[in-house]
Amino acid sequence: MGQQRIDNLLLESLPQPYRNAFCSRLEEAALPPGAVLYEAEEVPRYAWFVTSGLVSKMVSTADGRSAEISMAGNEGVLPCYHLLGGTPKGPVRCVVQMTVRAFRISFPELRREVHNVEPLRQLIMKCAQRRALILSQVAACNRLHDAQQRLARWLLTARDLTRTDSVLLSQGYLADILGARRTTVTLAAGALRRRRLISYSRGHIQILDYEKLRTAACECYGAIRSLLQNFYA
Repeated sequence: MGQQRIDNLLLESLPQPYRNAFCSRLEEAALPPGAVLYEAEEVPRYAWFVTSGLVSKMVSTADGRSAEISMAGNEGVLPCYHLLGGTPKGPVRCVVQMTVRAFRISFPELRREVHNVEPLRQLIMKCAQRRALILSQVAACNRLHDAQQRLARWLLTARDLTRTDSVLLSQGYLADILGARRTTVTLAAGALRRRRLISYSRGHIQILDYEKLRTAACECYGAIRSLLQNFYA
């Protein structure tokens, strides 16, 4: 990989010359929407350092329903908690939402590296902490705020992670994001569209007015945005 820009915050935060040595062992990959980075309750085959795109972390119940618990972009490594010790499994399934470019390394190899290299271990611990705080905020948001506010918060956070105002989402996936019925999703998206904050047609959502969409979102967006900024400070 040489001296090229890496576009992953965790990798860019590694000290030199270790960064170059570690990155030379990574393999580049591109993944389309719907690709699975790792399955629930399985030891991941790879760890992923996303450089562009968006992934969703999903949890499913026995009756077949799914809900998104959080999303991730280029701020760290996936999976993260699996690297902290204990069982390298969890209930989360990680799925590509918007086309991803990433670097990958075998998961067992990264576990050994985390155990042996203190700077890498410290960054992964910081990544896990920030993501845990974001997850806590999302959990409160999903319990306390209405669908329109939560949809606005999700779209704004997706924009921050991907640096694009456009996203392609099926109505079914929007329902998983909001943990709501499809009719609720239709009403929430329709309300934002009537206010000319977004356009929404055949699953394609475009943010039309960022500042006004911020006013439609709950305060959770500001809290999550703050946590995403200066991620490894």
